[in-house]
Amino acid sequence: MYRPPGPPPDPALVQSLTAEQNALRERIRTEPLPPLASLRLVAGCDSSFPTPETILSVIVVLGWPDLDPRAVAWHYGPVPLPYIPGFLAFREAPNLVAAYGHLPPDLVPDVLVVDGHGSAHPRRLGIAAQLGVLLDRPALGIGKSRLTGVYDDPGPAPGDTAPLLARRGSTEVIGEVLRTRPGVLPVFVSPGHRCDQASATALARACLRGLKLPEPTRQADAWAARLRPDPGPFGTGGLLRA
Repeated sequence: MYRPPGPPPDPALVQSLTAEQNALRERIRTEPLPPLASLRLVAGCDSSFPTPETILSVIVVLGWPDLDPRAVAWHYGPVPLPYIPGFLAFREAPNLVAAYGHLPPDLVPDVLVVDGHGSAHPRRLGIAAQLGVLLDRPALGIGKSRLTGVYDDPGPAPGDTAPLLARRGSTEVIGEVLRTRPGVLPVFVSPGHRCDQASATALARACLRGLKLPEPTRQADAWAARLRPDPGPFGTGGLLRA
């Protein structure tokens, strides 16, 4: 993920973004996802940066439970903010919302699986939570690395988990650390919106296909890289059906 160096952020901007995060967090609903057997479509969400000033966001819609790609929606637009730690969603979520707008009704996913964090965030509002709230869709985050919290390593087998705690000695669980493949670093699963931890972890486990990344975010990461060299006209996007 492209995170350019830069000068310290404007304190007034940080204060404004923090207030907006706090307001969005109040809109989060914590509830179980629909039963896995009832799902029809899930989607992986990710972004790449063709240049420091532009962002390409993709939403890969997969059938359930086969996880075969059904369609890819994307949008190519401006980066609205410089990178500020803890406020990644304000760089990426607006363009992901635009990409989501290219999905027709028959391809609207039941769950969004976002490359990033949900509640495993210093203010409990990572990009999966923010995107879920903005779209009012069930969403969870799968992060490749830890943003905050402490944990003990999960067991060695795929599907093994360990709690991600807010701090050492705390009982606040902000996510789960999921082993996806033997001998490979785990990923970090947390609920975003209209989701709880148990069903987020269950869905992430069900999406394992023997690789480090669960299939929805693996596909989204791959498509973000594939479309990056030629994303199309600036300010536009589209839809590819499988």
